[in-house]
Amino acid sequence: MKTAKIFIAALAAMAFTGPAAAQEKFKVGYLRVMDDAQAILAQGAGLYKKHGLDVELIEFKSGTDLIKAIVGGQLDSGVLGFTNAIAWASKGADLKVVGGAQNGYHAMIVRDDAGIKDIAGLKGKTLASQVEGSTADTVLKGVVFKQAGLKPEDVNVMGVSPQVAVQSLVAKRVDAAFLFEPQASIAKLIAPVKQIYEVGEVWPFPCMVVITSGDTLKKRKDALWKSLDAQKEAIDMLQKKPGEAATYIAREFIAEPTLKTLKRGELSREAVITEAIKTQVFSPAVTPKAQARMREIAGIMQAQGALKTRDGKPFDVDQLLDLSWQKARKL
Repeated sequence: MKTAKIFIAALAAMAFTGPAAAQEKFKVGYLRVMDDAQAILAQGAGLYKKHGLDVELIEFKSGTDLIKAIVGGQLDSGVLGFTNAIAWASKGADLKVVGGAQNGYHAMIVRDDAGIKDIAGLKGKTLASQVEGSTADTVLKGVVFKQAGLKPEDVNVMGVSPQVAVQSLVAKRVDAAFLFEPQASIAKLIAPVKQIYEVGEVWPFPCMVVITSGDTLKKRKDALWKSLDAQKEAIDMLQKKPGEAATYIAREFIAEPTLKTLKRGELSREAVITEAIKTQVFSPAVTPKAQARMREIAGIMQAQGALKTRDGKPFDVDQLLDLSWQKARKL
């Protein structure tokens, strides 16, 4: 009888706590690039669960598709390029940048036989980069080319995926590629190419940030903050223990256990990804310097015609920021 009473009490408790136990998943969007490693690692290493959050990690092929899912309410948050948030917010989308991610690594990789020694040498050449309007495209044309005295029309830019960019470089269909990680590291290992430039060394900028909707921030703030806590812990691991972080995320980027290289034989995918992680600068906070750079990027987008405001004035980046989480965490 006593056992039966305990069982009935347990069922009652389950019924009472049922809604909480069946809490809706928190949906996080990501792209399969090193820039989004914090989101991938937080899931792979069980950090979301550690912080009491049931996360569904959803991969997207482009930042545009990801931002559409946030705007449409299919996602709670995502790690993606800052330019996507500006473009959509300028059209009236209720979006907020709530945390930092990765700080602007994009390397210019050129074929050894292309005769390109610097960015100016790209004139008249074919370059594989990301699609028009992406963060990489904005910085490439508005910063990299401009600093070298090039106009966008001076270079034949192909907007393709990072994977296709590497394949095009290896097959000699292009002379150069503007790549982020791990594609930049992979290209240098498998093809006769070299790196001549890295924008993060010359012009650091907040490439990737954590974006959510105003509705999610209002209705699911607690869950959102837990996701940011988990991603912050992931960033700590990426920065301090890249080898350990690689064990959780390497298979996301390299399907086979090893990668055959030109000069170093076969390398484990973990070794390749560890090296790629070390090239990156991750930050959970949106610092004052990053905010200033965001304003510069908005200005570049307006000059390029990719961003328009109703009154023609500079886009107000501050209205897009909600840094309450990082202030509460004293970052």
